[in-house]
Amino acid sequence: MERIASFCVDHTKLDRGMYLSRQDGDVLTWDIRMKKPNQGDYLTTGAAHTLEHLFATYARNSAVKDGVIYVGPMGCRTGFYLLTRGLTPAQALELTVDSFRFMAAFEGDIPGASEVECGNYRDMDLPAARAEAAAMLPVLEALTADQLHY
Repeated sequence: MERIASFCVDHTKLDRGMYLSRQDGDVLTWDIRMKKPNQGDYLTTGAAHTLEHLFATYARNSAVKDGVIYVGPMGCRTGFYLLTRGLTPAQALELTVDSFRFMAAFEGDIPGASEVECGNYRDMDLPAARAEAAAMLPVLEALTADQLHY
């Protein structure tokens, strides 16, 4: 079998940040790397699951929602993928920064966190999710659109 594109990225060179990891036609895959790979510090499942619900909800309700194809966690628990169509790098970065601000400040019921709406609704940790989003914000806020490449 062919080696898939995400396994061709040298994870020893990745740091926290946001990167354009691939382009498939007009679909851009953004790597939002919250943790440095293979360093022993990973998102807990509760925090990642909560961030997934909050990030997806915010992105799919944003002004650029029609350009959002997918928001989801990395299986390695070091960050998230954001797939977009028709958004510039500046728009994708702005959406991500705004999403992380929203997640860092979020209070209340987690969207989609019920037995009817989610397959593992009990595995949520809002305080940890807020802390992780707040810790990532300065990294994202320091970026410019021209820095979003591997």
